[in-house]
Amino acid sequence: MSSYEDLLPINGKWKDQVSEYLQEDVPSFDFGAFVVGKKEETGSLYMKQSGVISGIPFASEVFKQCELGFEWHFDEGYYVSAQELASKGGKIVVCSVKGPANKILLAERTALNLLSRSSGIATQSRLMTELAAKSGYKGIIAGTRKTTPGLRNLEKYSMLVGGADTHRYDLSSMVMLKDNHIMSTGSITKAVEKARSVCGFAIKIEVEVSSEKDAKEAIDAGADVVMLDNFKGEELQKVARSLKDHYKGSNRSFLLECSGGITISNISTYLCNDIDIYSTSSIHQGCSIVDYSLKINSTD
Repeated sequence: MSSYEDLLPINGKWKDQVSEYLQEDVPSFDFGAFVVGKKEETGSLYMKQSGVISGIPFASEVFKQCELGFEWHFDEGYYVSAQELASKGGKIVVCSVKGPANKILLAERTALNLLSRSSGIATQSRLMTELAAKSGYKGIIAGTRKTTPGLRNLEKYSMLVGGADTHRYDLSSMVMLKDNHIMSTGSITKAVEKARSVCGFAIKIEVEVSSEKDAKEAIDAGADVVMLDNFKGEELQKVARSLKDHYKGSNRSFLLECSGGITISNISTYLCNDIDIYSTSSIHQGCSIVDYSLKINSTD
């Protein structure tokens, strides 16, 4: 059975990043480690807010690098409801850890921060995709490349756990020609031609447009995806339907994407099934975290 963790390479850079996170937290002396020493302890990692559990491989790597034993009690992607939390007194143990006290406390904050951020994004992604589905939308809800430097792997991973599409991962994953590319090149057609000459058949080309006329130029030039940027409401639906009707029965194959200012509070005003993809940074930029804590278990 596959899990999202299988996406992460066994010897990938993400493990080196976890090492860097730990080093960032202890650049010189660990004074707290001196206070508690190497006494063997057990600890409980609590989830204290409803949401999607996400970021388990990243927190697990923190524990591994700190030479701790650990056991997760829930699968990644599991949604802890407010009712389930209430039945457990407002917090629920999602993982148990064991090892020297100094190493548990070394791992604590880094693991919690990664889980909190990842679960927040996964939860927001789930809310957005579920809202779209309940509205009858059949297409794709995607994140964007507006991720936090150094945390892109975690944030893109969290979108997947929450049920959203990751869109392109980086500048090498897909060609996206925006207004600055068009301005610098001279035209949409020239920009698409130049891009295709180097990216070949295997990489898709997307073009951002602000008018139906520009959308048609992009499609005629061979764009795989056309982003209708900052279109809203009836105008968006009208242009999308017009483009699909115009090219119906032609040999042009393309996807339509909408982006620009889409949030949970307003997505219902955008949705129409003539748009294949709605992309938004609101599922990962500025979304809430999910609160976790780690406590050493009492021996009393």
